[in-house]
Amino acid sequence: MTLRRIVATAVAAAVTTPAVLFGASPAFADSAPTASVTAPAGAEDAAAHAGVLRNGALAGKLRTGETKASERAAKPSIEDLEKAAAEAQKAYDDAVATEKAALAAMEATLADDFPLAVAAKAAREKAADAATAKTNADQALADAEAALAALPETATPEEKAAAEKAVADAATAAGTAAAAKTAADEAAKKAGTDLDDARVASVRAWGKAKETAKKALETKKAADKALEDALEEQEPVPCKPESELTAKLSGLPAKITAGSTVEMKIRITNGTDRTLDEVWPFVYFHAIEKGGYAPVDDHMHLQWSTATQTWTDAGDDYTAGSVSALKAGAHADIKLRLTVDADTPEAVGAAFLAADYVNEDGSCGGSPELATYDFAVTAKPAPSASPSPSTSTGTGTQTQTTTSQPLTTTSGSLASTGSSSALPQLAAAAGAAVALGAGAVFAARRRKADSAS
Repeated sequence: MTLRRIVATAVAAAVTTPAVLFGASPAFADSAPTASVTAPAGAEDAAAHAGVLRNGALAGKLRTGETKASERAAKPSIEDLEKAAAEAQKAYDDAVATEKAALAAMEATLADDFPLAVAAKAAREKAADAATAKTNADQALADAEAALAALPETATPEEKAAAEKAVADAATAAGTAAAAKTAADEAAKKAGTDLDDARVASVRAWGKAKETAKKALETKKAADKALEDALEEQEPVPCKPESELTAKLSGLPAKITAGSTVEMKIRITNGTDRTLDEVWPFVYFHAIEKGGYAPVDDHMHLQWSTATQTWTDAGDDYTAGSVSALKAGAHADIKLRLTVDADTPEAVGAAFLAADYVNEDGSCGGSPELATYDFAVTAKPAPSASPSPSTSTGTGTQTQTTTSQPLTTTSGSLASTGSSSALPQLAAAAGAAVALGAGAVFAARRRKADSAS
């Protein structure tokens, strides 16, 4: 049985069964079954076991959020916090508008054309005129009194009577002018006080409005922070399978000679109708020793590069670079380089490929199927004195093609054959599925928020 069929049987449930992947996986649902550590007893058990373990490997993605569910229940809801933030924003906007109006009102009281300023000026001018009138009246009285005193003894009674009358009239006019001056002074004083009071009141109103706006801003900031914190703490939006996002491998030879290096290319195609903000290819090379069950993964070393990126080791999460802002209908290529150690024994293997994405708005997803590519590792030829016909090496250009069809399994297919020798390989395949689960099914779903790099 080829490794592809072995692994296909083990990961079929994890790749194609909605109940396992898209129904129970924490990448797509609220909860996940607990992973079992008991070894599977047969093909069906191995497939189910692989799916459960894959699901369990992903459960840690939301474990922190799940353990705090009760705490969140006691806190205000997002809707309540949004409402509070909106109310705080409105209160702040109103306070700012009031502050601006108060400032304008204060500045108006300081202007010369302010009504009370105009009235105060008029009252001061009237008081000045009344003072001048009183001064003139007092002078007229003094002149009349002087004229009366200056009459000679020979003055006639008529002349004395006229002079006395002039003094009396001047005295009356002086009294009237004095009263008018007193009234004008009081009016001017009151007008000045009214102006000063209005200006002081406007300054106080502006100061109060300014303080109110300051407190409203503090309240707004607190409401915004509470909402921001709550949004960061809430459960991430479940990721969705996206069949229109594909990752295809070209350049993988059917045989790779130990001690050689082969170069390949991944083409990621966004067949959706929207831009995907960041896309990660998932690449996993797995092989087991031919005729045995020991994995030889440690003998294989994968690197990736782009036109602007030098060769870089693939990530521990089986990612090989990333593509930013992949537009609808567009594709991007990433080069791969697989180096196989010279002491690698002959082995059969498979490469698994998928693509995941995450958008800035928190939405995420990825290709629901793992594309599978077969290959074999051949032992490094022993040195010989005479040249022998060359065989295909890792530098060949033969490519292994695949379709995007999901892996399938027939219930009880291995059990029905009575073959128990396949069980160790099946267990190894289940282990491969676990490794796939750690990175393939949207491991990048919160990567941007977590790494910020």
